[in-house]
Amino acid sequence: MRPLQRLLEALGPAGVIGLGVALFCLPFYFSTLAPLEKDAARRTLSAERSRARLPAQPVAVDGAAELARFHGMFPPMQRLGAEVEALHAHARASGLQLQQGEYRLETKTGALTAYRVTLPVRGSYGQIRQFVGRVLKAMPAASVDAVRFERKKAADTQLEAQVRLTIYFRPGEDKKGT
Repeated sequence: MRPLQRLLEALGPAGVIGLGVALFCLPFYFSTLAPLEKDAARRTLSAERSRARLPAQPVAVDGAAELARFHGMFPPMQRLGAEVEALHAHARASGLQLQQGEYRLETKTGALTAYRVTLPVRGSYGQIRQFVGRVLKAMPAASVDAVRFERKKAADTQLEAQVRLTIYFRPGEDKKGT
């Protein structure tokens, strides 16, 4: 017992604490860090094997075909009236009061045609939010450009809002017969 006591006195309080930390680190390393190191090495090896088996190969892409496929995801210009009617139906279903809107068609050669719609509406915040959500969910070719709210008095539950949307249409004639 005497040699241990002399060793502890020689180490002093800092040495005893250091020895305790060192004794704690050994089980911590073997129970936690060593298994994590093995797992990391295993995953690295697995990733390297996967890369070795599947060499990167460039994929040939036909740009014109991809562009045609992309444009095919948008409705044809012949559906413009139906899309605007659907927009108005979503507003009515949300309980909004529609006022006279502004409609503008923007065409560029070879690009998508943009139909800009500005709708002044009157309703509660929840109704306007429901309208915008319905349009975005049901009309994937539409985007919301801006929403502006105005309240006449702080206590009013009805808002005057202006919703600016763009509906995109594919260029050219409808070749699919829709």
